[in-house]
Amino acid sequence: MTDCLPLDLPDWAIPYDDRSLIIADDEGRMRLAIELARQNVEHGTGGPFGAAIFSQAEGRLLAIGVNSVLRLNSSVLHAEMMAIMRAQRLLGTYTLKQPGHALYSSCEPCAMCLGGILWSGIERLVCAAPAEAARAIGFDEGPVRPDSYNHLERAGIAILRGVMADEGTQVILRYQAAGGTIYNA
Repeated sequence: MTDCLPLDLPDWAIPYDDRSLIIADDEGRMRLAIELARQNVEHGTGGPFGAAIFSQAEGRLLAIGVNSVLRLNSSVLHAEMMAIMRAQRLLGTYTLKQPGHALYSSCEPCAMCLGGILWSGIERLVCAAPAEAARAIGFDEGPVRPDSYNHLERAGIAILRGVMADEGTQVILRYQAAGGTIYNA
């Protein structure tokens, strides 16, 4: 089958997709996810969301993702899903459990992405902006409730929310100010 879902990054993002990059701390890794979101807005290539997956042991970047819903005409191509699918394709496996990986998201994930995180084998989720920031400009994050996060934690996924939340929220507000499309509103 030659028709497969494209997981291509926009041209501006290719230099950020550097698998030799090692970042030791949560703030540095989150800074990358937020910068991806910011660049996606600045270049007009998608929504205000970015994600990056790092190995937990050494902090090596495995894959990045930017919201590509509008650019690639697929409602499932959120930044987190792009990063997960690109990482799994790169590793040639459906699971990111071995060795352990962490996903850094510029905003708390929607319901779909939380499901994708659960099924991906990600062992740690770190979020910046609260989902309320996305909802406030019109995005519908779906049925995300406190128990959604509790379910992930019961499944063994460590969660840290609010890392650089103000910076992540500013990207969302920039998208709104630029008149960015709120798809399927």
